[in-house]
Amino acid sequence: MTVTVQEKPWGLFATLALGAVALLVGQFVGIAAVAWYEGGLDRVAEFSGDGAAIAILIFISTPVQVALTALFAQRTGASATDYLGLKWPRQSELIVGVAAAIAFIVGGNLITWLLGRNIVTDFQVDIYRSAGSSLWLALLCFAVVVVTPIGEETLFRGFLFRGWLRSPNDAWLVIIVTAALWALIHVQYDWFVMFQVFVSGLILGWLRWASGSTILTMLLHGLINAEGMVETYIKLNT
Repeated sequence: MTVTVQEKPWGLFATLALGAVALLVGQFVGIAAVAWYEGGLDRVAEFSGDGAAIAILIFISTPVQVALTALFAQRTGASATDYLGLKWPRQSELIVGVAAAIAFIVGGNLITWLLGRNIVTDFQVDIYRSAGSSLWLALLCFAVVVVTPIGEETLFRGFLFRGWLRSPNDAWLVIIVTAALWALIHVQYDWFVMFQVFVSGLILGWLRWASGSTILTMLLHGLINAEGMVETYIKLNT
């Protein structure tokens, strides 16, 4: 994918700074909403394992983050959909992507099992159990499977990717850097799971570059997250 002469992407550092602004503002607004729901900021430290709080955080922070990235994208003179790669993938690209996602899931689970580690993380178990009612659990699942992929892919494989990719020769460097940054925000996991997130980021980044479609990576991200929620359900109900 190359940038046309009509478009003026943000510079390398401006892209990073604006992406950080979108992420942090979204998180700030989301945390404020959770604090209001929970009854005070003094309970922020307890949010990480609370399924209902996580759902609220995602539902509030993601629209703010996406809106800001779209606004920043439009400031380049391009349409937000073009700048962020919001186009539907071809059928062949979708098939390849699904196959790659399934291979990642199976391979990752096999390696995790061979190393004697739990396939389902403590964080997954905690938020699933603490969601409580069927309504909150449904909202949590929707937030994790649908909303989170939209927000994270718009920022990492959309805004950051487009701002940093200046020529085809930059592709792998951009794929690696965006995957690394994406892995680093998953602070709820240990180093092993963060490395798995990094590997999945490499796969999603390559598919983003090959297809030009962030919608494709959203769908595959959602598939990976859905499989994680199914694994959690199985673990807690068998």
